[in-house]
Amino acid sequence: MSTYYQLAFEKPLRALDVQIEAAEVALRGLPMHDDGEGAVPMAAEKLTRELDEMRAAREAMVTDLYANLTAWDTVRVARHPKRPQTRDYIDLFCKDFCELHGDRRYGDDPAMVTGFAKIGPHRCMIIGHQKGRTTNEKIACHFGCAHPEGYRKALLKMQLAEKYGLPIVTFVDTPGAYPGIGAEERHQAEAIAVNLREMSQLATPIVSVVIGEGGSGGALGIAIADKVAMLSYSWYSVISPEGCAAILWKTANEQTNNAAAAALNLTANDNIKLGIIDEIVPEPKGGAHRNQTAAGQNLEKYIVSMLAELKKQDLAELVERRYQRFRNLGVYSEVSVMAGG
Repeated sequence: MSTYYQLAFEKPLRALDVQIEAAEVALRGLPMHDDGEGAVPMAAEKLTRELDEMRAAREAMVTDLYANLTAWDTVRVARHPKRPQTRDYIDLFCKDFCELHGDRRYGDDPAMVTGFAKIGPHRCMIIGHQKGRTTNEKIACHFGCAHPEGYRKALLKMQLAEKYGLPIVTFVDTPGAYPGIGAEERHQAEAIAVNLREMSQLATPIVSVVIGEGGSGGALGIAIADKVAMLSYSWYSVISPEGCAAILWKTANEQTNNAAAAALNLTANDNIKLGIIDEIVPEPKGGAHRNQTAAGQNLEKYIVSMLAELKKQDLAELVERRYQRFRNLGVYSEVSVMAGG
């Protein structure tokens, strides 16, 4: 996989990076000792000052760019190839991770990672989508699109967590469930529907975080939780912008994708306004791909605090609130219009 990747809206930032890199090379080439007349130190001092100014301008540009992202740009950030995935977060803050495989019916799905772990002081079950990093990994993981065996595997491990009284933490990062013929033959829709039903009744705390993409039922299949959060530059919606554009305008291009993304209200800010999620977990300046360690620290802090809060609550009440939470999504009122009014 290529190590170079540039977001379209970051082109001005890349141009400034090139200038900074050139100045750094030039500074390294300057001798740092006095030539007797003070000329060389003065040149080095001037270049150092210019470098500091360019770096400050770069930081300001990153802040400004990411404070004014369009919905479509947010989708692009969520798909950044260097954005941390489930296994990255497991490595960053999950201790004693013990991976579990298979659904005991068909096989193992690498697009769905499951296992016991410890987050802070809390022992829990980890469930998460995995897209893969290299080309071979992406192909093996179906680019994060889980098959029915992935959802059945996830449910089996969740039920195991319930049996042992452990809370569940899920990381959502998928453009949607795998749409292939084999997946449909093995009852993809049924597997997701069963997960929705069973997760609504699991007698153990559940925390779900959208860490990248949250597309359609593929995301919802592991996101029926007591607390649902999103990272700042993730998206969560019933369909991807491209899918929506293809349906509404019969073609997916830059213009229709932009329009679809805006109409879908898929950003973290949109979702929290609509009451679909509970909290937005902040990302480092410029997105999680720029500082995975800081992103992991923010996410760990949120999960630890939520688990501490949920574990204090009565399980019967917790399950009932979870059920009602999702039953009430999309509630609306009808107003009758009088004839001739």
